[in-house]
Amino acid sequence: MKSKINIFLMEYAINSLLRRGGKNIFILLIFTLLVFLLSSALFISESIKLELNSVVKQLPQITLQRFQAGRQVDVPTSRVDKLILIEGIQSVVPRVWGYYYFKVAGVNFSVVGVDAFEEQYTKQLQDIIDKTDISVFKQDNSMLVGSGVRRVLDENYYKDFFNFVTHDGKWKRLNIAGVFNSDVSLEANDMILISKKSAYEIFGMDKTMATDIVVKVSNPTEIPMIVSKINELYPDMRTITQDDIRVSYQNIFDYKSGFFLALFVVCAFTFFIIIYDKASGLSSEEKKEIGILKAVGWRMDDIIKEKFYESFILSFCAFLLGLVLALFFVYGLQAPLLRDVFIGYSQLKPPFNLPFNVDFAHMILLFLLSVPVYIASTIIPSWKASTLDADEVMR
Repeated sequence: MKSKINIFLMEYAINSLLRRGGKNIFILLIFTLLVFLLSSALFISESIKLELNSVVKQLPQITLQRFQAGRQVDVPTSRVDKLILIEGIQSVVPRVWGYYYFKVAGVNFSVVGVDAFEEQYTKQLQDIIDKTDISVFKQDNSMLVGSGVRRVLDENYYKDFFNFVTHDGKWKRLNIAGVFNSDVSLEANDMILISKKSAYEIFGMDKTMATDIVVKVSNPTEIPMIVSKINELYPDMRTITQDDIRVSYQNIFDYKSGFFLALFVVCAFTFFIIIYDKASGLSSEEKKEIGILKAVGWRMDDIIKEKFYESFILSFCAFLLGLVLALFFVYGLQAPLLRDVFIGYSQLKPPFNLPFNVDFAHMILLFLLSVPVYIASTIIPSWKASTLDADEVMR
């Protein structure tokens, strides 16, 4: 049985690539760079989207914030009793939390006050509480920290405790009672859990107030109706639903994706300049080579096959190299500098790892928009030249 792949043509194609090494290396580098940049952008995009979607799913169904003169203020906890009476609401939990700026490391920690005996507003938080000794939250000098917080504190020589600066400028020392991890890095990586008593003291809040109120409903389809009832009952309250946050995340994400759209345009323009140069005609050296091959007895289909092998080897190797480099850069090195375009360069949160998430449909689309296009740009002018007589081609 005759082999479908002609080994001799394959060998000739490889030697032909090596003979024009300088030009082909340039094309290989440009092709690889294009695939690397676009693949990296897609990998980062998919990973952050996975994280954001996971975060949104764990957020409260409805969050209530109080505003006065356009500024967010604390909410009286007495409103909980009236909110729970609204039909369709399953539970109402006042939250005491805030951001604590750690000047030395230049990061903000999310400090959350918890009561171990009340129902927690997320499953992850409830799991953390269930796995922890309740005595930690009964004490006024202990805290639990996320893995990202633990790393930052270790780097700044806080091994067993941390000194908070309270609202009145005094020191409050809390011992590190444990470290917790979460499946969602963006949610718990920067979190510190302390007792509500300690949270009131650090933030200087009145104990009859809360930072905001979270609401859980029995039937998610009734959320719009319940929101309208809350707005009618308390006009100074702003209601934020999961859908609101999802839309907000997507708007920010789409805005920052514009950078990669510009990057794609520049890379694609460079790539298609190469394609145009290839498709517009062969060099005199390549034409002479085709004429010699025809003169020694090569058929037109042999020449086309050889050019196919030549262009496929170059483009496919560049595609694979760019893809492998992008995988290593994003998931091995965590995409230094490049991922900051999406998540921002500020030190709002301690670092988190990009979760592995590859959309193979995007990779197939990238392959189809690059490799076959380059192969076609090589084969078409070669086919045109191979249809002519040998002496005409060499002239």
